[in-house]
Parts: sequence; structure tokens; C-alpha cells
Amino acid sequence: MQAALITIGDEILSGNTVDTNSTYIAEKLKNIGIKTVQIFTISDEIETIKKTMKSAFEVADLVITTGGLGPTRDDKTKIAFKEFFNDELVLDEVTFEHLKQLLTKRNRESLVDLNKDQAVVLSKATILQNFNGTAPCQMVEENGKIAICLPGVPFEVKPFMKNQIIPFLQEKFDLPFIETRIISVVEYPESLLAKDISSWEDQLPKPITLSYLPIANRVKLKLTNVGFDLAKIKNELQIEVDKVLPIIKGKVIATNYEGIEDILHDLLIEKNLSLSVAESCTGGALSQLISSVSGASQYFVASIIPYDYQQKIKILGVLAETIKSKTVVSEEVAQEMSFGLMNLFQTDIALSTTGVAGPNSDEFNSEIGTVFYSIRVKDFEQTFRLFLPHLERKDFMSFVSQKVLQDLIAILVKTA
Repeated sequence: MQAALITIGDEILSGNTVDTNSTYIAEKLKNIGIKTVQIFTISDEIETIKKTMKSAFEVADLVITTGGLGPTRDDKTKIAFKEFFNDELVLDEVTFEHLKQLLTKRNRESLVDLNKDQAVVLSKATILQNFNGTAPCQMVEENGKIAICLPGVPFEVKPFMKNQIIPFLQEKFDLPFIETRIISVVEYPESLLAKDISSWEDQLPKPITLSYLPIANRVKLKLTNVGFDLAKIKNELQIEVDKVLPIIKGKVIATNYEGIEDILHDLLIEKNLSLSVAESCTGGALSQLISSVSGASQYFVASIIPYDYQQKIKILGVLAETIKSKTVVSEEVAQEMSFGLMNLFQTDIALSTTGVAGPNSDEFNSEIGTVFYSIRVKDFEQTFRLFLPHLERKDFMSFVSQKVLQDLIAILVKTA
């Protein structure tokens, strides 16, 4: 089975809103053996929606739309569905009762009449109730194909997919298993990596596929296998992993982890190490990445953001003379920050970042894009320098955060 996704909304096309729904839905479908072959992003126009629905059904058996189901006049998806399927809209009493109960629980009884149109649905549709918003999900099956119409709010889309749509699809269709294996490779340029493993890649048996996924300067090699015999496809993947690991030995920091933060999580728990962070130029992005994993409280003790250089002196004990002679963006300041941090929180590991994310420089006229970060593991310390003038501010913070954890993991793996 193949799927096509349609994201509806002028706010997506204008760049004001980021489409996270398509990524989430495609991933959930992939995990149950449904491949997404095309993703459309279109405006809130009835004819555009209908034409795109036609195009989507030409390449897929399952079409999922998100957006355009709100109570305002610019939400036209429901009308487009009605015309596309030659159907009529009717008031569904079950949905209306559900809507009234939902608004009552939220102390918004006065909004029932204003939202009554949300209970008007396609007569042909199977309705899935929305427990997180006012617009229900509508599913239409016709000529062996399925259209699923979802609201556009991500916190409504996710529970719909997880709790109702995925179980429905799994029960209705005999779907294959999809298994993946991930090998995280560092300090290995992607082009050279591809060259070195080309012979192995050329001999991968079907249907195993390989993807190169670069993040910061780490590359994730992602092997995917599909089949109806779960034990068989797992074994086939492991055979290929065992073949390639000797080729890239010394460059692998982990296998079978999606995120760098997940690798760090298990490594720190295994080694029973605690961690603290002092970040300046990353502005909390590093701490957010570390704490995004459930269970991070087992090792993540504390984080501070001494953005102003005076706070580096006051809180971390960085010497004013060091800042005066070396400037705040320097190897020496990064080292003194991590040293003061380790003493402050008494952790096994201390990480510090100092730099200029841009687009403007600091009061010391430091070169934009320069960053120093110090990794201190007990008595060991190593300082790194990056120069990233081409990255915009948010991308700079994300890249540096990924790279800091990557280098920390490499240090911990080597000292195992």
C-alpha cells in the first residue's frame, strides 16, 4: 500500500507555519509498512484541493489531508471533499453531542452554537471523534481507496494518528514489517564514506535499502528492510551490519540510535556519570537537546546560561584578566567556564560553549561564527573550535549543540 499526503493552508505556503504534520504522518505510516510516495502542499482553494486529490489518488491508495477544517470561512476542505466525492453534508448528532461535552469540560459552553458547523460532516464518511479539538476526522472509502481528512493542528493530528488511524489501518490491511538499523559514523566525510563502502552497498540484497543522513558532521547510515517474516528481515539486516562495521571501524560511535541525545542517554547511565552545562552562544539549545530524552534526570544535574560576560566571572569564576586579554570568545574562557562549572555542581562531566552566533558581533568584535567549547570529563579536558559563518543563528545553535554531544560521546567511547 502507498500513501500520498496533502497539507492544506495558505499559512504553510507563506512560510508563517512549518509543516510538521507530514513528517510525523509519513513516519508513522512507514513504521507499519505504508510508503508515502508524494507530499503536496496547497492553498485553501476548493478547486485546488479537488485537483490535488485527483492527482494524489493516481499515485496512492491512501490519501491523508491535514488542515482547512476550522470554523472560519477560509477553511474549505470539507466542501472540497463533498464535491470531490459527490456527497452531501449533514449534521451528525453523535459528533455534535461529543462537541458539546468537550466544550463543557473546557468551560466554553457559550461557544457551542459558534462551533456547531464542526459537527456537519460528509454523509458517506466514517467519523472519528476528536478528543483534543473541535473538528472530527472523516474517512471515506471508495473504489478500493481511502481518503482521511484530518484537522491541521499538530497536537490534534498526533493522537488521531497514534490512537485511531494507525490501529485502523493495521487491522484492515495485511501490512509488512519494516525494520531499520542505524550506524552513527563521525569524522568521516560523506563522500569518502560512500566511496569506502561502495562495494558493500552495491551488493546489498533486495529489498534492503541504504540512506545517508548527515547531522552536523555526523552521518547516520540507515538500513531498511521490508517483509512479512519479522525474524527473517531482522537477521538479514544484522548480517549486513556485521559486514560493513569492519570497513568503517574506529569511526562508529553507536548503532541503532536515532538521535545523538539518545546515544548519550544510554552511555551516561551505563557509565553512571553526571553532567552539567554552561552555555553562552547556544543559549539553552544544548541543554534542551540533552533534556529532550525521557530519563535525562538520572544524569543531567544542572544548566546555566551566563550570557553576559560579567556572569561568567561572577557565577563560574572566569578570570576578568582572561576575558580582557583573550576576549570572551576564546579557548581559555571556554576552559575556565567548564572548570568553574564542574566545581559549582560537582558533576563528572562539564560542558561549556562560548561564541558568536551572529548576525552581529559582540562587544569584543569577535569574528561571527566562531565558537569554542570545552568538554571536561573528570580530570580530562579538551577544547574544540568551530567556525560557522555561513549558518543562520538557529542553525548555528543546533549544529554546535549536536557537535558538542557528538564529541563528548567520542571521548567517552574511547575512554571506555
